[in-house]
Amino acid sequence: MKTAVRSHIGRVRQLNEDRAWVGKTPGGLTAAAVADGMGGHNAGDVASTLAVDSLSKSLSAWEGVVSAFEAEEKLKAIVLAANAAVFEAASTHPQYHNMGTTVVVALLDEQEGLIGHIGDSRAYRIRGGAIEQLTDDHTLVNELTRSGQLSREEAANHPRRNVLTRALGTDAEVSVDLQRIDMLPGDRLLICSDGLSALVDKALILDTMNTEGVTLDQIADRLIALALTAGGDDNVTVALIEYETGTGTRDGGTS
Repeated sequence: MKTAVRSHIGRVRQLNEDRAWVGKTPGGLTAAAVADGMGGHNAGDVASTLAVDSLSKSLSAWEGVVSAFEAEEKLKAIVLAANAAVFEAASTHPQYHNMGTTVVVALLDEQEGLIGHIGDSRAYRIRGGAIEQLTDDHTLVNELTRSGQLSREEAANHPRRNVLTRALGTDAEVSVDLQRIDMLPGDRLLICSDGLSALVDKALILDTMNTEGVTLDQIADRLIALALTAGGDDNVTVALIEYETGTGTRDGGTS
């Protein structure tokens, strides 16, 4: 598994409230997390940092291989521990009241993967020249679209399209979406904040992810550049994982 991670403040914001991390467990599983914080007075920055710090610490201590059910319960517990860390900080520091963050976390080996998420940061899998969105946005607009109250075109321009219906850290209890996926040689996984997905067309993301003759780091840089060219009105963060036979996982990193 190869990995790459990049984060950029964008062209408009004064603070980068995104955080990301890629690394591996003691047993050799590849792990990644992306968080997009929210809240006033720099609280979004605090929320995403607390979340990723908690997730990376827990994932770096993930021992051994467990059954599918045990892995799901374990990953859920790890995300809930991050939720508790953010909620506790928000509850004990008035300046951080009601802060929260999105989160997408992935845990992969050469055969399958497990993804947990809350909010509207996304995970995509690129396979055989096609792109598949693996996560479902926890937003008001997405709920209205799924219920038929909004068309896709109306949703794309809705004034409340960034309103989350679920976030990590805003409540003591939160529901975590978990999804098990398979992995094949040549697959690429993209985890990103909405600073990319809301600004760059999915077809252009796919073209970039399918670029041949460049490194994964260069692809990450190009994705960031696309978001900046499209206006860069939000922080933008990407974490990439590529499955190539015969390659080892690079050392982890944080952005």
